Amino acid sequence: MSIETLTAAVRNIPDFPIPGIQFKDITTLFQSQEHLKELSDILYEKYRDRGITKVVGIESRGFFMGPAVAIKLGAGFVPIRKPGKLPYKVIEETYTKEYGDDVIQIHEDALTKEDVVLIHDDLLATGGTMVAAYNLVKKLGVKKIYINFLIELEELEGHVLFPDEVEVSSVLKFKV
Repeated sequence: MSIETLTAAVRNIPDFPIPGIQFKDITTLFQSQEHLKELSDILYEKYRDRGITKVVGIESRGFFMGPAVAIKLGAGFVPIRKPGKLPYKVIEETYTKEYGDDVIQIHEDALTKEDVVLIHDDLLATGGTMVAAYNLVKKLGVKKIYINFLIELEELEGHVLFPDEVEVSSVLKFKV
């Protein structure tokens, strides 16, 4: 299978969730065992020698591949969620995204200074959600952070929001 085959499997939904947005629907990738395996293999190969100890997935689509990659890497999985969803003490970050302001949270004891973290989400557009997630993970004092997306909307240049020492990568790239 190829990147082109995976790219072709992503469904475009016009005007979702608001008019003017061309939504990239990745559920089509997960419905196919072959596509799902290929995505899992690509992510494993990219990060297998990086010493990842925790994969952090962002609610909700970061929960699709995050745990699968964590299992393959022999790492733990940590969720970042919207307010009121995590049962223990949390730290939070407020941010602006394409459609307005939002807040995300992580358990205050989810990561340690010894952790090497891969933060994973489905899509990099303007980067607001991932910047907030990066800030949360950084506050917990981890050793190293990697950032990964299944899809990047290249023309929005969300990757420029991250420091040079943070490797940001995407499996599939689309023009806006």
